[in-house]
Amino acid sequence: MIKNILKYTEMKKFFLWFIPAAIIFAGCKKLDQVPEDTATRGAVFGSEKGLELYANSFYRLLPNASDAHKGDAMSDYAARSQAPDFLIAGAFGPRQSNGWDWDGLRNINYFLENNKDPNVPASVRQQYTALARFFRAYFYYAKVRRFGDVPWINKTFKVDDPDLYKGRDTRSLVMDSVLADLNYACDNITRTSDNSRSLITKYVALGFKSRVCLYEGTYRKYHTEANLAGSAAQWLGEAASSAEKVMNEGGFALNTAGGDLSYRNLFISTAPVATEVMLASVVDANLAVYNDANWWWTSATYGSRISFTRTFINTYLNIDGTPFTDKAGYQTMVFKDEVKNRDKRLQQTIRMGDYKRINGGTPEAAPPIFSYTYTGYQPIKWVLDDTKYDGGGLNINSISLMRYAEVLLNYAEAKSELGTFTDADWAKTIGALRRRAGITGGLTTKPVAIDPYMLANYFPAITDASLMEIRRERGIELTLEGLRFDDIVRWKRGELMTKVWNGFYVPALNVPMDLNEDGKLDVCFYQVMPANPVAGVTYINVAATISAGQNPQRLSNDTSGELTWLTGTQRVFTDKNYLYPIPETDRLFNPALGQNPGWTQ
Repeated sequence: MIKNILKYTEMKKFFLWFIPAAIIFAGCKKLDQVPEDTATRGAVFGSEKGLELYANSFYRLLPNASDAHKGDAMSDYAARSQAPDFLIAGAFGPRQSNGWDWDGLRNINYFLENNKDPNVPASVRQQYTALARFFRAYFYYAKVRRFGDVPWINKTFKVDDPDLYKGRDTRSLVMDSVLADLNYACDNITRTSDNSRSLITKYVALGFKSRVCLYEGTYRKYHTEANLAGSAAQWLGEAASSAEKVMNEGGFALNTAGGDLSYRNLFISTAPVATEVMLASVVDANLAVYNDANWWWTSATYGSRISFTRTFINTYLNIDGTPFTDKAGYQTMVFKDEVKNRDKRLQQTIRMGDYKRINGGTPEAAPPIFSYTYTGYQPIKWVLDDTKYDGGGLNINSISLMRYAEVLLNYAEAKSELGTFTDADWAKTIGALRRRAGITGGLTTKPVAIDPYMLANYFPAITDASLMEIRRERGIELTLEGLRFDDIVRWKRGELMTKVWNGFYVPALNVPMDLNEDGKLDVCFYQVMPANPVAGVTYINVAATISAGQNPQRLSNDTSGELTWLTGTQRVFTDKNYLYPIPETDRLFNPALGQNPGWTQ
């Protein structure tokens, strides 16, 4: 790991010299006559070391750790301090949009154009070309997810190149080109393992291909307005086959070390858990490479105070594999009771039960705290348990970017969408994930009945019980890993983004609640502050108004019911929200880009 971080540091120094030179060579017409074998270009493309240093720059396209753990900040199950402007009518448009940047692509294309020096063996050049094409596919996949049609650019532009002002190419052309790049990468990246989990290997490329192809296949299937449904099965087949190759050849397995913490250890370990984590943004205290997960997920002021909704928490199964929502009276069950005997990932994802944090070296009970959570379901997935990490970017846990669990889910979903999902497929994917989560029932055969709760609250058009459970499992297993909004988009279920942000059930006002059954009262909800408040209890005002303003935190039945948050803020998701608008400044610079439907200003 240290070696790879040092490589990255060395690369940054190298590029302080190299990038300006590259811009001169590729962008200034008068200097295009500089011989190909100049010292500058030869030093880069004339040796394997030069290619390695250049290729390391591609990794800047990957999210850093501090960005990656925030990836689900806009998702259907995340109540937060404020609704995203993207979901508020009139608050977001072309003038607020961003992301139309192409620097990373130019860096890749320049490499591909110049990686031709015969002094470097052809096999070596081919390896680095494969890596560059992987990152070009990575770059374009992000652009298509965000904007839909984009220009396909496979060259570096000169200042007088007429294609500087070209319009957008079709989604089909761009994604076919992405698939071609991924196929080349999967066939020609020779690195098959990397203990640091920080480098792109053949199996990371195959895992990423399964992600891309599942996205595109389901997008084409459910977004019928794109007129691409006829090719959906091809993409789904590619997703299944690439995932299966990882499963059969990659040498990965679900982490089971750590017992009841086998899931959570994947997210709080300093070194990536190499059994399951395929790619990670690594940390190293010796090099002062940290992230800010604790600060983000525990601060009342720094982060977005992401809290899970009760609608989502209800999807966690009972430990015997039956739906929690089959229990009589689940709607009015209080927090301390509803979290018992559930899928063990729940206790590894939120504060509940006997969860403790270390304060000054001493473990202390840590129930949900309402200086952070709005719903009572406070995440711990990325949080180190020692409070010394809470203030600033101090975290020493590496942040996973791809896990073997996702590959299993990609395989299961693609096969289910294709209608070829078997009991054996279920057992080695969903069954395996649930077994790791401590669930005891339904591990070997596909379900036959659709859960009415999932049907009513999430996917009313799904008629296949297996596919419904795969979607449930994907939401739970991959929660807070930055994939949920993309899933909602590809499934064309944007209306989920407008669901009420609800929290745990409060049976009555002015009755302090012990949330973790440690004998200490934790929180009390009131409309008139009690005259004699109990010491150590957090009091939350749920009256209709606070001073002159509307109270954003209420109870659904006024004096009892589920906590609700920001019900006075209307979130809107219409068809236009499946794509972002082309930023106004870029469209004005190049009117040929046009604008995505619905984003008129």
